[in-house]
Amino acid sequence: MTLFFLTFFSLYSLLHLYLLFKARSAFSLPWRHVAFIIPFLVLMVLSPAIIRLLEKNGLDGPARFLSYIGYTWMGLLLLFCSISLPLDILRFLADRSKLFGSSLISPYIQFMISSSLSIVIAFYGFFEAKDIRIERHTIRTPKVSERIRIVQVSDVHIGLIIRAERVKKIADLVKKENPDIVVSTGDLVDGQINSLKGIDDILSEIRPRYGKFAITGNHEFYAGLDQAIEFTERSGFRVLRGEVITLPSINIAGVDDPAGKAYGNYIYVSERDLLSSLPRERFTILLKHRPVVARDSIGLFDLELSGHTHKGQIFPFSILTWLYYPVHAGSMNVTDNSYLYVSRGTGTWGPPIRFLSPPEITVIDIMPGSSQ
Repeated sequence: MTLFFLTFFSLYSLLHLYLLFKARSAFSLPWRHVAFIIPFLVLMVLSPAIIRLLEKNGLDGPARFLSYIGYTWMGLLLLFCSISLPLDILRFLADRSKLFGSSLISPYIQFMISSSLSIVIAFYGFFEAKDIRIERHTIRTPKVSERIRIVQVSDVHIGLIIRAERVKKIADLVKKENPDIVVSTGDLVDGQINSLKGIDDILSEIRPRYGKFAITGNHEFYAGLDQAIEFTERSGFRVLRGEVITLPSINIAGVDDPAGKAYGNYIYVSERDLLSSLPRERFTILLKHRPVVARDSIGLFDLELSGHTHKGQIFPFSILTWLYYPVHAGSMNVTDNSYLYVSRGTGTWGPPIRFLSPPEITVIDIMPGSSQ
């Protein structure tokens, strides 16, 4: 975990240095003027750590205020760099090839293009992050005798930014679908949640016929596992940690996210052992936060439901999640009769922005019939 934070802050610092040099080049700023910008940039680099410290010390108001500034800035910076870096490469190639004589665009124009587009995309992305889509899918199987409707939420990240208003919207959309089963595939919470009064009551009003089930994501461990599980259970979910629940026609298995290994409270259960003991005449659902299909579990489940990726949350970072995970959003046939579905997530992590990756609530109807 220490290595992760060192890597994150090192890369984040480099992005700020890149912005600083681009601004100095664009406006021909002398270093004595640049010195006035540096304290703000240092504050932004350290803001994720400061926010966590404020949370842990019960200073919820200042933490929330800084989270909106710091994480919105993070989104703007990531967008700026993802636009400006390709322009740098284009200018470099143009200069070397001499095809266009001098540089295609001046440093000033490049800076203004990158910053303007970043602001426009971030503004749009702020509203896209609030536009929760309903994604509908149907699976036919001879293992059920009636329709069973499963509603999946994932990566809600309840915390400083995702609050009661957003959770109520999610709960209302879920209830409107009249589900038989509701599942949360990890990262329901984010950070300290001690002060979030009443949100568990909103979620507990969702009462599907066969119940609600959840698993841990990496952020449950980051937030503090005990308080995260307590909140999840108060919200009416049964947390499955290497466990199985058997319902009429349905088995639901859930496993811990491996992030828990670094915290010493990870419950390891072999997926193969967990799933192979289940009656195969029932439709088996595996809840697993990260969208990775274990080789030795292939053929032992009918549907794996995952999340974690957010589909990158802000394009072009979806390219990175697509390169890292075989499926970073949507569905995939694992075998002829088993499927993986990866949610884009229902909330946001970090920047309250999504771009080309709208949040979703997934509705999956398990219908009687021949497998497709």
